Amino acid sequence: MDKPRRGYWCECWTQDLTTGKRPALLASLDAYSAPQADRWVAVALRTVSPALDPDASDEAWAWLYEGRIHTRRALLRAEPCTVTITQASTRVTWTIRPVLFLPLAHRQGTELPPCVDDFKPHQSQASVSSLR
Repeated sequence: MDKPRRGYWCECWTQDLTTGKRPALLASLDAYSAPQADRWVAVALRTVSPALDPDASDEAWAWLYEGRIHTRRALLRAEPCTVTITQASTRVTWTIRPVLFLPLAHRQGTELPPCVDDFKPHQSQASVSSLR
């Protein structure tokens, strides 16, 4: 069995600030290097920046130009990081946390129990899974 591997767990959360509801997980990513983790946020910010209002766009580009290097340095020190922008009444937050990825047991050649075929994910879990 392989040894645990260092990496980063990345998530993107959205929250409608007008409803008071809890944030919703939009996407997640397992990254195996600090550059890969902060690149995920950078690509997302560059992708959405043309559609953002001026204030949110300024927040995005401030992180891309200046904040990204601070994020990378923090990740290399194994510190968690957060990047947040607010567009109108929606807050989008990317989190990056250092983690140890544990290897899963190898399942090939192993007969799984019959209950595996009975598993049906809840609708909300199926919807989130389709975003990944």
